[in-house]
Amino acid sequence: MSTNPHFQRVALIGFGLIGGSIARAAKLQGLASEIVTTARSEKTRARVIELGIVDKVVATNAEAVKDADLVILCIPVGACGPVAQEIAAHLKPGAIISDVGSVKGAVVKDMAPHLPQGVHFVPAHPVAGTEHSGPDSGFAELFINRWCILTPPDGTDAGAVAHLRAFWAAMGAKVEVMTPDHHDLVLAITSHLPHLIAYTIVGTADELAQVTESEVIKFSAGGFRDFTRIAASDPTMWRDVFLANKEAVLEMLGTFTEDLAKLTRAIRRGDGDALFDHFTRTRAIRRGIVEIGQDSAAADFGRQHGQLEKKP
Repeated sequence: MSTNPHFQRVALIGFGLIGGSIARAAKLQGLASEIVTTARSEKTRARVIELGIVDKVVATNAEAVKDADLVILCIPVGACGPVAQEIAAHLKPGAIISDVGSVKGAVVKDMAPHLPQGVHFVPAHPVAGTEHSGPDSGFAELFINRWCILTPPDGTDAGAVAHLRAFWAAMGAKVEVMTPDHHDLVLAITSHLPHLIAYTIVGTADELAQVTESEVIKFSAGGFRDFTRIAASDPTMWRDVFLANKEAVLEMLGTFTEDLAKLTRAIRRGDGDALFDHFTRTRAIRRGIVEIGQDSAAADFGRQHGQLEKKP
């Protein structure tokens, strides 16, 4: 295995936001001699053909992975185990098998038992996305300056990890390696819990009888708009995430509930000092995120996507 990011044949199983963005970025950067994809829906496959982004669109997962050097499952985490079982007998010896799921412990547990000796299993999580889905939603710049976390199980070939790391870096991502369990704990607080809160807040607003739907939309402030964007994320994907990472999410939710109870008591008691201290601490965290380049201080409407320059 080499740290050269190029693969001869890349197979993408699933072609939504992430799969479509990988295809576009890999094509732009010349990271694959051939990109093959499949999708469960015939309508999606037909649309991918119309878009002309990949070299070949096939009807089955088994056909997609044939002779592929890199196979990436771009599907909900709940489907990874069954698909791994389906494609196992068709994988090329020496191929790298990966995914893009937001949960890693469950993916390793569900996929690893089905994968044959001689292939390299390197799970991955590109921490990037939008609320959009489907074959038209992807764009080549999605991964620029975003983290992609690799979670190879113990004993994974170091060359395979390095090869996949180079592939993601060539698409603009910053790459980190950690254990599956540590990944799930970190993402439970930085991604999974915020999504759960967003779904709850937007649902609560929808249920308020005193406020009409038009008023919720008309008077949406920036904070609520951010929540609606997060709450518009793919329901199937996030259902699977919460069920697959249940223990870590429940642990973080318990901590959050305790902190929320403290703020409730401070408001009830009129304890302005406690509120001010809490808001000051969280403001510093926000500034830290901006300082390390994970977000911009500019208003949403003033931000622009990074640019991924085409490889000469």
